[in-house]
Amino acid sequence: MEPQKKYEQFIGQPRLPKFAVPKRYDLKLNPDLITCEFTGIVDIDIDIVAETKFIVLNAADLVIDREFVYFKNQSSSEEFRPVEIELVGQDEIMVLEFNDVLPTGEGILGIGFEGTLNENMKGLYRSTYEHNGEKKNMAVTQFEPADARRCFPCWDEPACKATFKITLTVPSELIALSNMPVIQEKVEGHLKKVYFQESPIMSTYLVAAVVGLFDYVEGQTSDGVKVRVYCQVGKDKQGKFALDVAVRTLELYKVYFATPYSLPKLDMVAIPDFSAGAMENYGLVTYRETALLYDEQHSAAVNKQRVAIVVAHELAHQWFGNLVTMEWWTHLWLNEGFATWVSYLAIDNLFPDWKIWTQFLDQIMEGLKLDGLEESHPIEVEIRHAAEIDEIFDSISYRKGASVIRMLQSYLGPEVFQRALASYIKRYACSNAKTEDLWAVLEEESGEPVNMLMNSWTKQQGYPVVSVKFIDQKLEFEQSQFLSSGSQGVGQWIVPITLCCGSYDVQKNFLLRAKSEILDAEEFIGCSIADESFAEKDGTKCNWIKLNVDQTGFYRVKYDDVLAAKLRYAIEASHVSATDRFGILDDSYSLCMARKQSLSSLFSLMDAYRKELDYTVLSYLITVSYKVASIAADANPGLADDIKQFFINLFQHPAEKLGWEPKQGESHLDAMLRGEVLTALVEFGDDATQKEGIRRFRAFLDDRNTPLLPPDIRKAAYVSVMKDVSSSNRSGYESLLRVYRETDLSQEKGRILSSLSSCPDPAIILEVLNFLLSSEVRSQDAVFGLTVCKEGRETAWQWLKDNWAHISKTWGSGFLITRFISSIVSPFSSEDKANEIQEYFASRSKPAIARTLKQSLERVHIHAKWVQSIRSEDSLAELVKELASRK
Repeated sequence: MEPQKKYEQFIGQPRLPKFAVPKRYDLKLNPDLITCEFTGIVDIDIDIVAETKFIVLNAADLVIDREFVYFKNQSSSEEFRPVEIELVGQDEIMVLEFNDVLPTGEGILGIGFEGTLNENMKGLYRSTYEHNGEKKNMAVTQFEPADARRCFPCWDEPACKATFKITLTVPSELIALSNMPVIQEKVEGHLKKVYFQESPIMSTYLVAAVVGLFDYVEGQTSDGVKVRVYCQVGKDKQGKFALDVAVRTLELYKVYFATPYSLPKLDMVAIPDFSAGAMENYGLVTYRETALLYDEQHSAAVNKQRVAIVVAHELAHQWFGNLVTMEWWTHLWLNEGFATWVSYLAIDNLFPDWKIWTQFLDQIMEGLKLDGLEESHPIEVEIRHAAEIDEIFDSISYRKGASVIRMLQSYLGPEVFQRALASYIKRYACSNAKTEDLWAVLEEESGEPVNMLMNSWTKQQGYPVVSVKFIDQKLEFEQSQFLSSGSQGVGQWIVPITLCCGSYDVQKNFLLRAKSEILDAEEFIGCSIADESFAEKDGTKCNWIKLNVDQTGFYRVKYDDVLAAKLRYAIEASHVSATDRFGILDDSYSLCMARKQSLSSLFSLMDAYRKELDYTVLSYLITVSYKVASIAADANPGLADDIKQFFINLFQHPAEKLGWEPKQGESHLDAMLRGEVLTALVEFGDDATQKEGIRRFRAFLDDRNTPLLPPDIRKAAYVSVMKDVSSSNRSGYESLLRVYRETDLSQEKGRILSSLSSCPDPAIILEVLNFLLSSEVRSQDAVFGLTVCKEGRETAWQWLKDNWAHISKTWGSGFLITRFISSIVSPFSSEDKANEIQEYFASRSKPAIARTLKQSLERVHIHAKWVQSIRSEDSLAELVKELASRK
């Protein structure tokens, strides 16, 4: 039997041992953009806090120069050389074993290393771009969550904060950027050494470097912070909008957090190959081109809004995440939930006409959707291995996180909340914090039991559905855990209930702490009930009650039949706000999916939205209609045509109001809505809309600057073209590919990729899917084309199986692989298909996709049960026929 190796005690541990604490890194990197390799030396000032013969730190995918590894004690100048250097691949650690016990106190650990500029968009990687017709490489870092270790050996945990002194050796004609300003450049032949100012204390995941050829635009804040947007040569004008948003946002956050931005400069860089949307590296924020660049002529209104929100999100991190950092990945939501919520606060301030808080409902809805699964997870999720971290960058950490923050702010009041946040930032600046630290500060400032209130929302998964009934002049409230599967959950929450009665002037609130509560209606809200209608004390009619006013709470509401009918009438009479119209629709749709109410009742409710013109509400109505049409057709194919006609009728009114042409002085929201409504009409088979879309696309082919096809309606035209494509009529497909190949605007490429898979011909769908794997599509963008139409589902599943080895190899080391699974697996709606998928992945699952696979399979089971439920609805066909006949 082989004796146990001494270093095995460190294997399989979620965290590094605390023998040594890093204080300062002196990092020298030399990336070679021709050979795509790099060499480096790091000298780390460390504090040995306990006597040990071992130093354990993170390293992955690096070759260590074993001749250049040493530890030097500072007080004695004694040098120690390790007798063993072990790289443990599965744990991404490096164990240095010494013969002698290392003395406690300060010392320097020196390590030489080399690595490869990989193509996985993590660590220190290679991105490609064209300059003067020649393909070139740039070097980029992406270290969050745990990939600094792929660039240099380090203590790669957020709590191990240190300062960083960085030096880059690069080709002399290129620009080199890092977190801090350049203090000196020394040219040595065709290379130059670029020395950067030492950083303040920060976590390894925020260290950054970018090397390439760039143009830039520059601005400055009122207190002298230099702000630049870097982009590919010739695209600098496209950076002006983001620059303006950044300068104004820095000013706003300085006031809101009562703390100035803490670095002397802020650079934002558009990277051609980038897996996430953006990354908040301290002082050097990196972005996908689509999230930073805005082209006045060819970008749509939705692109402009995305740029603004993403910039505001990343700059929020400079305070919430960078200055004050989560202690461990369990608290990731502190970073992402807050940055998501604060970005909406900023955009509402900068662009009030965008009604961004109404659009925030999309965040809440996505959070509720994922958290309604049994395979969801709590906001605070235990992380035991670095491989598990990627999967929690999801709608729970971002969207549910942001939603419960909004709920808490609404409960405590905005002034108290802002004051507490400013105190929290000051107290934990330059250090790390846990969720409980934030609750403690909020509790001090507000005097409310924040910790008790919020623990039920962050430490357990899921959320409640609050059922409300009127019986014998009583309001009966009951909470139970909502699950999309229809199963009964066991969770219980402290729910901040808000309620309005007949108008928004009459509002009440209370905390629902128990499973149920009964209140006297007249005593509580001054209403009595007679003949199934509410009458206020002065005799005026009060015909509806709405819970969760303006959707500030993270819960669903189920009304009894009488209350639901009254709300339907209130929507038709335009008495209910846009946020509440959205909430009523989302709750009804979700209860229908969970088989807690009939599809007929959902169709009746959707019919009440015939006059709807609000962007956020209509956009979500379109989203729901796609899902309902697909599921209902699976349940009863004979209903498909009538359902499509009903939805065509529903969207005809806003389409006629908006038309195809942008109107002088129209709102940003109308510009976004036009494209969505027209695309919906094409998707549902409206012949006139499709023909007009094809006509305008042909004009666009002849002249790319034609006023007939502005960016906001291009998606509608592209889908029109693809709906007309078949194996025997390929010309539209070839034309769209030509536009894709000729444009250098990432947003345009994304628009086209997301339209190609609309074709109903499975043979063309297969061609499109294979095109996604070709060298013509950047690997970050392949996911845009994965959402195929109903006719292509089987083709897409077979394609995924046939190409799984390649997909797994290409995307398997990052979170993008989860999109392949969720996009292709989730739409199915039969138990047989769920079993087939489960069987296929039984031998192919791995930690990075395990949670997504379970969630996707759960969705298939939910759809299958929903389909069975719809088949038993006797009156559905009659209702749909009647609704379809109404103009």
